[in-house]
Amino acid sequence: MKNKRSRPRVKGIAKASTGIQGLDEITGGGLPAGRPTLLCGGAGAGKTLFSMQFLVQGALQENEPGVLVAFEETAEELAQNVASLGFDLNDLIARGKLVIDHVQIDRSEFEETGEYDLDGLFVRLGYAIDSIGAKRVVLDTLESLFAALPNEAILRAELRRLFRWLKDKGVTAIITAERGNGTLTRHGLEEYVSDCVILLDHRVVDQISTRRVRIVKYRGTSHGTNEYPFLVEESGITVMPITSVGLSYNASRERVSTGVAELDRMLGDRGFYRGSSILVSGAAGSGKSSIAASFADAACRRGERCLYFAFEESADQVIRNMQSIGIDFTRWIKKSLLRVNSARPTAYGLERHLLTMHKSIVDFAPHAVVVDPVTSLISAGAAADVHSALMRLIDLLKIQEATSLFVSLTHDNASPEQTDVGISSLMDTWILLRNIERSGELNRVLYVLKSRGMQHSNQIREFKLTARGLSLMDVYVGTSGVLTGSARAAAGAKGRTD
Repeated sequence: MKNKRSRPRVKGIAKASTGIQGLDEITGGGLPAGRPTLLCGGAGAGKTLFSMQFLVQGALQENEPGVLVAFEETAEELAQNVASLGFDLNDLIARGKLVIDHVQIDRSEFEETGEYDLDGLFVRLGYAIDSIGAKRVVLDTLESLFAALPNEAILRAELRRLFRWLKDKGVTAIITAERGNGTLTRHGLEEYVSDCVILLDHRVVDQISTRRVRIVKYRGTSHGTNEYPFLVEESGITVMPITSVGLSYNASRERVSTGVAELDRMLGDRGFYRGSSILVSGAAGSGKSSIAASFADAACRRGERCLYFAFEESADQVIRNMQSIGIDFTRWIKKSLLRVNSARPTAYGLERHLLTMHKSIVDFAPHAVVVDPVTSLISAGAAADVHSALMRLIDLLKIQEATSLFVSLTHDNASPEQTDVGISSLMDTWILLRNIERSGELNRVLYVLKSRGMQHSNQIREFKLTARGLSLMDVYVGTSGVLTGSARAAAGAKGRTD
């Protein structure tokens, strides 16, 4: 019997890291090494910044010198434009890591006589590449090079020559192009001769702008095919994959306190599972933020970091309000155990909120996270988009093994067992708070609707907000149900006298 020989493993194409956070994850390692990539998008989409970050990070992190041929901006203008992002182009040029060649093309000087070719550009670009041993090249933008050439046959031929020449030089190249009307580029030809095509989009919906990136095609490898939001920040471009990361995280058996001893006892006498997601929902004034603050305070008391996202109050207002129930956030902030991030939900789009939260979570590496209230994000996007964004956020927090508490505002005329963003099914524990009006009093009660993986109390408990925190009252049941407030006190006093 003949032994079967295993097939030799076929290697995929080599890839060059872009240095752009999140993009390498989408592309499976970066751009195709030694091949050209077409980067297209409208004005203001971020093409030049994307290209500059590719060159700068390549020079600094991968030790791959780069060449930029700019047809619209001078070297001085480019250096000034990206200096705010921390990119020192002049230093890279002085160290032989970067060459910027500004080629000025005036359309009024064009006159088509005889055959049009790019031999002059090849000579100029080849010299720049050889002068520093460049491994990366950017041409910005293609329209400036072919703007005055009406002959489509010649244009197609020269485009193929350009892309073939770059391949033969063995450089990883980015060629930027303006988006056309109904096509990826104005000429509608470049995408067919490119090995990789990336589309940048800057859209405005309901007066809120969002930038997104999509990998249109990538020969020889698998890649993410969705649209992914990206931010332009002080450190450059950050891309975040918007699809859920899946269900591959571990489930901890460790328990952490809620910050309220009586509530811990309602949850199997031990509190929440570490890394679980908790929903605290209720109407306005029912005590949701107080329970969230107690949870954050308990985490800091254990010496753990807590990240508090506040969408309705400033950080100082949160600190002041929680002092009324005996919680001093100031000392935890001074010890770098607590960070309060405040932002209006209407300040920018939903994906920007998600990216900002993602970045804060990765940078601060918290053990506990509070989002108060999560329902405010509805004003930043449609309900379906909010649900999808929160699913991705919850998955991220579970991978980080961070215990997360989400506050949800319910309306008085709505069912208490419904949420506006429809995330209850994503939660491991759900605590409902209610305001009960009876006998001229307004009292607060809570109960645990669900808590996966543990036995929990089914009692409805009245609770009070005191100067020393939250206090859950003993349960008294009368003929009309659970007694609260003065009725509960009277029943208790009667029971003692009897």
